[in-house]
Amino acid sequence: MTEPGFSAEDPGSAVPFDVGLLNPVAAGRDGAVSDAAYLRALVEAEVALVKAYAAIGAASAEAGEQAEALFNVPIGIETLAVEAVTGGNPVIPLVAALRAGAPDAVKPWVHRGATSQDIVDTALMLLARDACLEISADLIHVSLALQAFARAHRDLVAAGRTLTQHAVPTTIGLRAATWERGVARAADRVRSASATVFAQLGGAGGTMAAAVEAVGPERAQALRAAFAEQLQLGNLDIPWHTERWPVTEIGEAVAQAIAALGRFATDVATASRTEIAELSEPSGGGSSAMPQKQNPARSVLIRSAAMRAPQLAATLQLAAGLFADERADGAWHAEWPTLRELLRLGLGAASHAAELAEGLRVDAEAVARNLGATGGLIVSERLSAVLGKDVAARIVRAVAEGGDLRALVAEAGGDPDDLLDPAHYTGLAAPFVESLPPPPAADWVIAFDGPAGAD
Repeated sequence: MTEPGFSAEDPGSAVPFDVGLLNPVAAGRDGAVSDAAYLRALVEAEVALVKAYAAIGAASAEAGEQAEALFNVPIGIETLAVEAVTGGNPVIPLVAALRAGAPDAVKPWVHRGATSQDIVDTALMLLARDACLEISADLIHVSLALQAFARAHRDLVAAGRTLTQHAVPTTIGLRAATWERGVARAADRVRSASATVFAQLGGAGGTMAAAVEAVGPERAQALRAAFAEQLQLGNLDIPWHTERWPVTEIGEAVAQAIAALGRFATDVATASRTEIAELSEPSGGGSSAMPQKQNPARSVLIRSAAMRAPQLAATLQLAAGLFADERADGAWHAEWPTLRELLRLGLGAASHAAELAEGLRVDAEAVARNLGATGGLIVSERLSAVLGKDVAARIVRAVAEGGDLRALVAEAGGDPDDLLDPAHYTGLAAPFVESLPPPPAADWVIAFDGPAGAD
């Protein structure tokens, strides 16, 4: 499709208001939902409408062929934003500019039979589709990297922790497998969301009355289908001006993805603490004052997104419940920046997580050191099962008073070499790792070099 003729800024304008200085998780990774991308999507929707009229035989073939000339109409984003204040949305001044610059054959069909919400909603769906495709691709990348990481460290025994305390032995591989399952599930949801976005075309009150008046009821129905087809979007059987599940389902899918990535990042950040030091990022962030530090910068950024996403998803649900009549007075407007910011966080978090998963490193010596921090008592649950609870409790008390664990186990009739070996008490950890499903279909596989330190 022809590239747009508008620019991201008005000539001579200052630096754009938000380039991510206060939002580093998304900086440089959110182009799919930028103001420029949204403006292009608005124009794309108007172009598709003209082409749809031509496709049903209402507009001339010439109008359909020349519709893409609308991309060349000069439109300044900052000017459009200021002009949008009067009517409450950017479509009103946009349509005026497009009609003024449209070829004669196209001019009568610009925005014909549509309402501002049709164009705003459709443009947001175009942005959401593109963003979800990008997010899901990165999520698949994360999933593949974590699967390889889990298998590479399947048998690396580590201290399992519950409520912050050492509990029973686990493996680094199983811990990574749990991250992967959450990410893979989220990837499926986001991928589904990208495949079920819908065009919006209902006219002023959702009845298509203006289109029916112009082209008749049968062709008005055909117009809705042709409009969606031009944009490769779905076509619901009725307009969804005040029924907002197409928006909330996208928001929920992206929020779930960010939560899964936040879970992964939280474990990495925790395990990279100086006193734990089991995991490290591929390249640590430095400190402006403390040169010895290697901050887990990617994990920090991903966690920042995970802390913000739930409130954004909740705002979409709140707005959806407050859509009134045939056009919402404020709830609709609340959706726009909310959905965009949620997608923005998803783009950034998924991109950073892909880099983190691919380069994640393990310090096996630190893992072993931490595993032994309780002097072998991490297998006390096993001692209870084999030697009896009362005996195990006496052994634990004796160890606390300075007793030798191996000797105490032997005195109780146990085999210290077997009972005190954490590797002999990991249950189904290895089979759980091996049960990870095969990689996704080839069209979603993204090549990567495997986990750091893997053979």
